[in-house]
Amino acid sequence: MIGWIEGIQSAIDYIEDNLTEELSIQQIAEKACISAFYFQRIFNTLCGFTVGEYIRNRRLSAAAQELSKSNAKVIDVAIK
Repeated sequence: MIGWIEGIQSAIDYIEDNLTEELSIQQIAEKACISAFYFQRIFNTLCGFTVGEYIRNRRLSAAAQELSKSNAKVIDVAIK
């Protein structure tokens, strides 16, 4: 179980470092050193939501933070 947690943390770190890039489950799972199938199952079990939901929520959160701290236009942040 400890190995899974470290693998998931490595994957989350990778997601956070590449949040504005296009991410694939396969790339993320490689950071956790497990197959994409098992990564998705373990991630969901440990975190309580899917990888896609996590990425979507983090991107929305980052966009909201950027909008509240700058004068950027919503469309510009949305495209980014």
